[in-house]
Amino acid sequence: MQMAKVIGMVTSTVKVKDIKGVTLLVIQPVNSKHESLGTPIVAADVFGAGVGEYVFYAKSKEGAMNLPIPTSCVDAGIVGIIDSVHTL
Repeated sequence: MQMAKVIGMVTSTVKVKDIKGVTLLVIQPVNSKHESLGTPIVAADVFGAGVGEYVFYAKSKEGAMNLPIPTSCVDAGIVGIIDSVHTL
């Protein structure tokens, strides 16, 4: 799992049948200091995360595990919404 900030939403008029009803979000991977890492990616979300929130995400097969159909074809998926981060 990695941390990211939700920076946008994707609107799609046509989707693969397996992900109908699943929200697609644009997320920016970040480190524990909330500094951007790399380029933004699109991730599937079933938790209702909103723009500006921080989330955990997983890539590849693990990213689809929380979707209604866990074998759906997605590159990344939100696996949780972060409430707070405490670093030492």
